[in-house]
Amino acid sequence: MAETDAREARADAVRALEAEFGELITQFRRVIVENAHRVSPGMLPGAYKVFTTIVRGESVTISALAEALLTDKGQISRTVRELEALGLVVRTPDPADGRSSLLSPTAEGLERLAAARHPRESALADALEHWDVRDIERLAHLLHALTSGTTP
Repeated sequence: MAETDAREARADAVRALEAEFGELITQFRRVIVENAHRVSPGMLPGAYKVFTTIVRGESVTISALAEALLTDKGQISRTVRELEALGLVVRTPDPADGRSSLLSPTAEGLERLAAARHPRESALADALEHWDVRDIERLAHLLHALTSGTTP
């Protein structure tokens, strides 16, 4: 009986965690939508994700983007053309492979992204302001273990 109770308690805990992750994802999506709109009114969240991935990579190919975002190269190409038209990214020839191009953020793109992120920059720090530092460190440790598939 105790084994069944332990199994049920674990299942309940996992369901509660899943529900909290669902809430966190919903909040994160809201932030992405807001940031995308601040970068360029009407920008879709997917385009924002492509743009921020280019910013993080500094200079990336369409193939690398497609692989990183687990998406089709055709969709990435269309999105990159939109980002170019908005003046957010630029293509330059890839010196390592003349058949492909490197994508980089423009100075304007970086400025617009910084301005878009500014209103929410301190949101996480504010949310954790009254948390004990050890709790924050433990949460980071546990999340890393979860995402890496290791046991804490």
